[in-house]
Amino acid sequence: MQRRQFLSLAGGLGLSAQTTQRPNIVFILADDMGWGDLSCYGNRNLKTPGIDRLAHEGMLFTQFYVCGSVCSPSRTAFTTGHYPARHRVHGHFAAEELNTNRGMPHFLDPAVPTLAWQLKKAGYATAHYGKWHLGHNGNAPMPDAYGFDEHKSVTSMETRWQEQAAGFRARSSAQFVDWGIEFAEKNRAKPFYMQLWMLLPHATLDPTPEQLKPFEGQGPGSGTKHLGANQIYNASVHDLDRQVGRLLKKLDELGLAENTIVVYSSDNGPEDIHIRNASHSAYGSPGPFRGRKRSLYEGGVRVPFLVRWPAQVPRGKVNDKTVVAAVDFLPTLLEIEGVTPEGTMDGESMADVFAGKARARVKPVHWEWRFNIAGYHANKSPILSIREGDWKLLFNPDQSRVELYDIPRDPYESMNLAAAKPAVVKRMMAKALAWQKTLPSGPLDANAGSLAYPMPKGNL
Repeated sequence: MQRRQFLSLAGGLGLSAQTTQRPNIVFILADDMGWGDLSCYGNRNLKTPGIDRLAHEGMLFTQFYVCGSVCSPSRTAFTTGHYPARHRVHGHFAAEELNTNRGMPHFLDPAVPTLAWQLKKAGYATAHYGKWHLGHNGNAPMPDAYGFDEHKSVTSMETRWQEQAAGFRARSSAQFVDWGIEFAEKNRAKPFYMQLWMLLPHATLDPTPEQLKPFEGQGPGSGTKHLGANQIYNASVHDLDRQVGRLLKKLDELGLAENTIVVYSSDNGPEDIHIRNASHSAYGSPGPFRGRKRSLYEGGVRVPFLVRWPAQVPRGKVNDKTVVAAVDFLPTLLEIEGVTPEGTMDGESMADVFAGKARARVKPVHWEWRFNIAGYHANKSPILSIREGDWKLLFNPDQSRVELYDIPRDPYESMNLAAAKPAVVKRMMAKALAWQKTLPSGPLDANAGSLAYPMPKGNL
């Protein structure tokens, strides 16, 4: 669907089709935020009016999936429109030895045609501010190698300032928004694409006394010596929400809001309390779902997704029918902009869905997780997963642990229907195994896909 067709569809849905100037794009990506962390997604313990504004003035998706259950794979899918395993990005980019042991490169190949590159070639000003995590060891390129005119990043090779400076993480959301506002002011006369990839609420969380003040009295005791995980986490999310609200207000003041696409999402589900740097703060909510970060169950890969574009996207609409994935992000935005994607896409354009059409997706969504999964036993998913229509299948490549769930009717993944639906299992398993065969080979952790539980041997 070309841009004029998008505008025609928008007009047919009763939307404004007056804007013909190419829209700006602002992509805000939270780090380790769960599906249930925002009040617009049902959180009753924390109000997030800044981010909720995107839902009230745009569209909220209930079935959005990232394509990796940790940071770097998820960001690779958003950036390229490809499943991350195609680029051997199986886990987070780390120290060179760990990357090598996992069969991974040290950074995303800059020769891959990224969204930023393709928009830049189409005349957009481009900027990245915040967390990068697409390579920060070896000879990893800077973000400009991927199409960004301007960049100030952390978890990257940039050395102009340090992420770990005292108190930086707690104040980072305000800093990133400051840079974003400056970029928007400077480029208000031309179309721009801007990424604000936040550090919060990824651990280690250490909110300032000012950020904690609204949550006094909500912990197990008085004073900072007795903070609860809920106080630490909610104070961090609350500040992130305030800064997003500040950015939206500035877009209003600059006269840019009407024709700016603002997308808000997260790179994976919430962190698990068994991870050391989150042991004091892992209060993030996967909503009603099973699984957390690293898991292929819903709570690990199903995250918030909000889209606001007042000129075209319906206001206050909830799409609970269409399954949308991170690999759809690039082809969708390029189609809206009238740019033909370079190369083959794993995702599909959802431009018509953004315009208000609730439909089933055409392509299945695939996942692979090759490593151990931290935390509670119920979150330890198999290695492979595929979502097609209402069905989600999880299994190990040796065809052990076969689990089939009807997600709209059982989003909790509690009723395994594999034995009752052998034809569905056979069809979906064949597709998932065929997909896996297209991926570069690599090592698996010894415990990958295992549901073994340590039990005492002999008499107690």
